[in-house]
Amino acid sequence: MAVSETQHAVGRVWRAESARVMAGLARAAGDIGAAQELAEEALAAALERWPREGVPDDPGAWLLAAGRRRAGEPLRRRGFLDGEIAGQPGRRPAGQGRCDGAAEEFPPGGDVQDDVLRLVFTVCHPLLPAKARAALALRLLGGLTTGEIARALLVAEATAAERVTGAIGALSQARVPFEAPAGAELAGRLPPVLEAVHLIFTEGYTAAAGDGGARGALCEEALRLGGVLAGLLPGQAEVHGLLALMEIQASRSAARTGPCGEPVLLLEQDRAKWDRAAIARGLAALARAEQAAAPGPYTLRAAIAACHARAGTAARTDWRRIAALYEALVRQSPSPVAELNRAVALTMAFGPQAGLRLVDGLAGDPRMDGHPLLPCVRGDLLVRLGRTAEAGREFRRAASLTRDERERSVLLARAAVCEAPAVPALSEDTAAQERRISARQTSGR
Repeated sequence: MAVSETQHAVGRVWRAESARVMAGLARAAGDIGAAQELAEEALAAALERWPREGVPDDPGAWLLAAGRRRAGEPLRRRGFLDGEIAGQPGRRPAGQGRCDGAAEEFPPGGDVQDDVLRLVFTVCHPLLPAKARAALALRLLGGLTTGEIARALLVAEATAAERVTGAIGALSQARVPFEAPAGAELAGRLPPVLEAVHLIFTEGYTAAAGDGGARGALCEEALRLGGVLAGLLPGQAEVHGLLALMEIQASRSAARTGPCGEPVLLLEQDRAKWDRAAIARGLAALARAEQAAAPGPYTLRAAIAACHARAGTAARTDWRRIAALYEALVRQSPSPVAELNRAVALTMAFGPQAGLRLVDGLAGDPRMDGHPLLPCVRGDLLVRLGRTAEAGREFRRAASLTRDERERSVLLARAAVCEAPAVPALSEDTAAQERRISARQTSGR
């Protein structure tokens, strides 16, 4: 295998396996910083050996075993490999001293018997500020590079790198244990954990690297973690709300891209391709979440997604209910993206002028600087109002801001159509015009 092929293979494996590898190494070392160093050494070993030996049958287990082997005497002197893990004398991690890809197994311990979930709670420790938690979750749980983290969080690469290294340093310096909290403390630590799980899912669903197509492994891991949380905390409505949101969004995966990998907008998707079993699971989780006295933000967003899932066709979508749900969401968790989606819902329910007023009010919001969604939505509304020349400029601006090549091609094509001579204004009541609304609902494409 060539070196370049090996690099791509290692990158793919790391995105899929990073959470489990990091969790296993953190369980052994008891420290996130040490685990990160071991993981980097394991990746270096893979780049050295896989070109000669080929990618192993179980590459994640190979990396985990390699990381443990690279620990060597430093960890042994600290007691991690001499039977002092989790206070159990005489036990040493499976796989120590070998890199043959054999599966790593760890006896359960603690209240949350899942190493990856322990990693999530550690990464989301309240010691860290929210921005640092987000960057660290994408690095350690999602396996993203610094550049990908920067694009996902809309920050400079230097800022993303600083957040990751600063967060790891803070956890190591504070000697934060690799564990999940118990009892009442677990529920109190839940909000940032839900945020991290959703971030992992969203990164897998939208593929921030712009390489076209979702990273299915990240989506699956987020769904698994959501299910574990739901089992641990059945009385926490927002856990069920998040699980419902992810299940309903994931149900659309097969319909989100066309034959050539081009993005297919929500209202244009072939609903026969939607996964009805996933929708059923999502609606069941939503029913449990809605038993709470006041729905939280994940439950509200799941309810919005459910409006689309329940509509047999795009034309039968209950846009008035969606607009009302977005209004409740904005009151509870204000954000410019939620406002943009509310503008789309208002447009579909009451006409484009209602939506445009709201969109124009967001034009000066610094949180939308560099985000292609704002000009994309504004271009759609201008098309509906017959202001096609202005719409073309908005689509070109959106194309200059997106990092997804296929999306850029679609936006430039729309700009060209708008700028062509004698483009007729689209009538307000045509189904085709409704399908041209390309704002990404919070419920996703």
